Amino acid sequence: MPQPISPPRLSTGVDGLDQVLADGLPAAGLYLLEGQAGSGKTTLALQFLLCGVARHERTLLVAFSETLDELATFAASHGWSLEGIEVMDLADLRRIFGEAGQQTLFHPSEIEFVEVVERIRAQIHQLRPTRVVIDSLSELRHLAGEGPRYRLHVEALKPSLLEHDSTVILADGPIAGVGGFALHTLVHGVITLDYLTPEFGPYRRRLRVQKLRNVKFVEGLHDFEIRTGGVTVYPRLISMEQRPTVAGEQIKTGITELDTILAGGLDRGTSTLLMGPAGSGKSSLATQVAVAALQRGERAAMYLFDERVPILLERSTGLGMELRPYLESGQLLARHIDPLELSPGKFGHLVRTAVEDGMRTVIIDSLTGYIASMGDEASLMLQLRNLLTFLSEHAVTTLLVSVQHGLMGPVDAPAGHASYLADTVVLLRYYEHGGQVRRAVSVFKRRAGAHERTIRDIDFAATGISVGPPLRQFRGVLTGLPAWQERAETA
Repeated sequence: MPQPISPPRLSTGVDGLDQVLADGLPAAGLYLLEGQAGSGKTTLALQFLLCGVARHERTLLVAFSETLDELATFAASHGWSLEGIEVMDLADLRRIFGEAGQQTLFHPSEIEFVEVVERIRAQIHQLRPTRVVIDSLSELRHLAGEGPRYRLHVEALKPSLLEHDSTVILADGPIAGVGGFALHTLVHGVITLDYLTPEFGPYRRRLRVQKLRNVKFVEGLHDFEIRTGGVTVYPRLISMEQRPTVAGEQIKTGITELDTILAGGLDRGTSTLLMGPAGSGKSSLATQVAVAALQRGERAAMYLFDERVPILLERSTGLGMELRPYLESGQLLARHIDPLELSPGKFGHLVRTAVEDGMRTVIIDSLTGYIASMGDEASLMLQLRNLLTFLSEHAVTTLLVSVQHGLMGPVDAPAGHASYLADTVVLLRYYEHGGQVRRAVSVFKRRAGAHERTIRDIDFAATGISVGPPLRQFRGVLTGLPAWQERAETA
């Protein structure tokens, strides 16, 4: 059976978008780029043309929405120049058509649209561009006046656009007003840009490919952002291939007694959830695991939602864990995350980049802050699951820190429903004994095998973290109100 022939591709020039499109747009095609005003259509379209200029291709921009001066100003705001792009300025149709547009014998579209098509056809025939952008089709739709006429006109224009094997992007706004006469069936591909408006913080922008003929693209929503310099797309994390981790491989935490509770240590390529109230030592315990990895010569990444890097360094130094040399050498990546500038896709991109750069331990501190920063993202747990799956496939050991509400007695865990995603769950709790508030540690879950079910005292001091023997003479340690027993319970 003959193998299908993959059409040649053109890079879009947009970071991340070529990955979504499986190596770019198929050449010599007609593509619709749609989205509401301000969604980034013009920015993305210009990047597409500038990519062609960088590759010494002929490019053409047919501008209906903005004049040449307005386009030059817009390009300059991104640090770009229009040099190398042939701009066909059709922004002022009334000036172009003059008295011809004022006659009443024929519908304006019967004269004006034909003239527009002829001008575009002549320009393409003369230039023979590799890349063409028409921004936007709204003016053509206004000329047509009616849905059926609009579709017929675009059908008439299509052969002219593709006559010289050009790759054409048609930018357009929302098309609800033309009813069933949308252009989706006429084009080879459809890319939609959209944005959400949260109650607080910047827009959350998303891109999706609705259609791309003969190409298996990455489906679904992909976060993107517009910054000075253009559009950047963050493809959603998906399981591209199965990469089983090394069976039975365990890594040490750096605390002998904790390794004993875990029946040897944490399992390579798994995720561990550290749960407990504020101040119970979760972040410090996660840092200890990172230090143990660094001392083995591995690389580690820490993403901090609730504290800044200087505080991390000061806190760790106070526990005998000096992170500065690892941070300065690049072996450790510690990054504070601004929740207002974060989207699940962008965070996934940060983690993926770190993993591809060689990070083998990843710490998210805290999962509570991560969830809170996402706002009302309905698919957050699916995003988190995809992230953990990706890390597991790349043999990365992941630690998630989750803050519980409450100090003594029953506690509530806002992120506790994520515990089913984690392979191991470690619980830290406060308890009172002898007029002192102490801390205890226990392992609730270890998917890879057996673990010790005891509850042990854990202490955080300037000399480091130490775990004591099982608290066998206490009952109710997990409630925060333990009762002393004269006779110790047996294991």
